[in-house]
Amino acid sequence: MTGHYLHSTEANTHGGMPPFLRKALILGGVLLWFSFPLTAQSELRPGFDAAEYRELLRVWQAEFGIQWPGDDRSPTDTALPPAIGKPEQYSFEYLSADVGMRNRWALWLRRDHRVAAIILRGTVGDPVSWLENFYAGQAPANGAFQLNDSVRFEYHLAADERAMVHAGWLIGLASLAPSIVARINSEYAQGVHAFILFGHSQGAALAFLTRSYLYYLQQKGALPADIVFKTYCSAAPKPGNAYYAYDYDFITRGGWGLTVVNAADWVPETPFSLQTMGDLNPVNPFANINKALARMSLIKRLYIKGKYNKLHRRARKAANAFRKVLGNRAGAWVRKALPELQEPVLGPGMNYQRAGTSVVLEPDSAYYRLFPRHTQQIFEHHRLEAYDWLTAKYY
Repeated sequence: MTGHYLHSTEANTHGGMPPFLRKALILGGVLLWFSFPLTAQSELRPGFDAAEYRELLRVWQAEFGIQWPGDDRSPTDTALPPAIGKPEQYSFEYLSADVGMRNRWALWLRRDHRVAAIILRGTVGDPVSWLENFYAGQAPANGAFQLNDSVRFEYHLAADERAMVHAGWLIGLASLAPSIVARINSEYAQGVHAFILFGHSQGAALAFLTRSYLYYLQQKGALPADIVFKTYCSAAPKPGNAYYAYDYDFITRGGWGLTVVNAADWVPETPFSLQTMGDLNPVNPFANINKALARMSLIKRLYIKGKYNKLHRRARKAANAFRKVLGNRAGAWVRKALPELQEPVLGPGMNYQRAGTSVVLEPDSAYYRLFPRHTQQIFEHHRLEAYDWLTAKYY
């Protein structure tokens, strides 16, 4: 039977190879071929990884939470915790210049040299760093502006033209983006095809915008398409309006954009958000209120229309007031700090929304025994130690 099998017409046609073996080799070749583009992805896995997150907290603390003797690194004032341990999986590779409104980032390399972490600094004690947070008018998520006399920053952060982002953090992105992209290309040439973006507080806000910026660079071929990015935004404030948040959640779908929140922390509740009728999608029951009320009696129609107009005017007036202070007035202070800046024209909205796949850390009685619910320390629940403790408890 074996001799007949080997001398069949089919076996001779393929050099004497049995059909089952030939099919197995073909299948193996196909699987091997398709495995190559997934190499970088295999270095990182989607979804929340508590050990990965806690290691990144330690990296962030080591880089920006501790004043190193003999250098010019400035520790953050908003998240100085007791020591939460030293990084074990990553080592320092690169520290950027201090640029823009006191923005800085660092690159740390994982011990196996397969993954690099881009670590974005948060707010520091300098008033100009705080001003970056307070400049909370909303700028278009796509456009260009003159950062200084020699740098014009062109950016694309969302597919939807209605998407808007925080103006202060957009300026921060413009200051950091060139050096981040240059270093990514350098590491890519050395064989690193997987990157984690990590920031805490203001650094997390910058991580949102940086991730969007890098995604759309890849889409237009300005960065290699096989680079895999995973993002952890820790204690993150709200980065933009609903349409930006939708876009961010879409491009990081499947667990590649995590937002970690301590439910006792006030920072993720900022900036102030005010929603008006103009912030809704155009197809909605309020777009043509007269048609919606057409079947009602005249008295009811006039009453409801009057209440609707009053609410609409008040919401719009409140949004205008916030935009005047946090947009126009804060913008004037920003221009004093960066006299060469020609910032983008701000939009009319103040409808800030959360973004990313939420990982909520819920405090309990044991937590509040360590981190008091009522305290004069306004950053008590924003500290790295609080986030680290809750992560260890639940994961």
